[in-house]
Amino acid sequence: MYQLFKPSLHAQRHDFVVDFVRRNKPKKVVDLGCGECGLLGRLRFNHQIALLIGVDLNGAKLRKKITFERHCTGDPYKDFRYTDASFQWHDKHGLAPLSADYLQPTFDQLCVQLYQGSVTQKDARFRGFDLVTSIELHSDHKFEWTRMEFQSWALNVCSEFGYMVEFTGVGQAPPGQEQRIGFCTQIGVFHRLMVDRVGPMFGDNAENNYPYTLVYSVTYPSLCDDNILRRILVSELLFCAEKLKKEWLEKLTDKLEEVNAVEKDETGGECGEIFWSNCQEPQCHNLHRHVSVALQLLCTCCPKLRELSRSLSNLRRLIVDDPQIKMNRERSAVILCCLEQGDEEPNDLTDSGYAERSHVEEENWEITC
Repeated sequence: MYQLFKPSLHAQRHDFVVDFVRRNKPKKVVDLGCGECGLLGRLRFNHQIALLIGVDLNGAKLRKKITFERHCTGDPYKDFRYTDASFQWHDKHGLAPLSADYLQPTFDQLCVQLYQGSVTQKDARFRGFDLVTSIELHSDHKFEWTRMEFQSWALNVCSEFGYMVEFTGVGQAPPGQEQRIGFCTQIGVFHRLMVDRVGPMFGDNAENNYPYTLVYSVTYPSLCDDNILRRILVSELLFCAEKLKKEWLEKLTDKLEEVNAVEKDETGGECGEIFWSNCQEPQCHNLHRHVSVALQLLCTCCPKLRELSRSLSNLRRLIVDDPQIKMNRERSAVILCCLEQGDEEPNDLTDSGYAERSHVEEENWEITC
């Protein structure tokens, strides 16, 4: 089949909105007549958007690609798409988080929702949106306007509700006929003049009516959630600490005679403590069959850990109660066992002057990226 417009008009309409969002950076966006949710599926990758909503009169179309399954784990990291403790969403609209969103979450926040409803009704939940789009064309659209008819309608809307409009479009006419034919798809971009001007916008003066029906809702994982941030921090911290420990033990094996700070205890186990010294080199201290890696050293050597934690005191606050982390009494270092995997780990941290849990006093020491 011959395609007159490349990309297709459908794709060009989506590109227009995506580019507009990129330039204007709205936080809350609602798409009226979202249909198959193609535009929403592209907008969800825009990091500035925090709330993305689609509304369509055809609830069957919205529900067509969504099914529900019972789940009982209650673990949001395993049940990726969920709304409560009883049901799990399965979304074929392409709006649900990807596996990468859970493995590598960011500080961005995003909630995506789909509602069944009509634009002829006002819903109080839609007050205060930054951008309202209506760009999808359905196969059963009832009429088409000429340029004059469209502009006359748009200017009347501006006069009644306090907007200004910019006329543009997609689907260029053949060269030399732009003025006579115009765009294949006409687009009006409305900008509100004054928030307090007489005349309601979409959702204003809706009282407390909620006529729309929620069909789908998903919240993306975000590092703004302390539980998610703690999980990522602990994983990164243990990885960096084990790496530093391994590097130090390898140097210890190769240059045992030169590293005069390492001693053997009565059982013959080797031990050491890595910390940040004035000479900017890792050093070692005696500690029964364990290696202690200072938090300050970890933040200095691990840019990602420093970026995620933002400060040493915040890092301590987030990891202090995690069962995977063992720390010294001052909560200035992480304790790692030197034994090989499969060996029994000694439970002598308390005897050696280190404890697994204690209250952490806040410090105002900041690490800058």
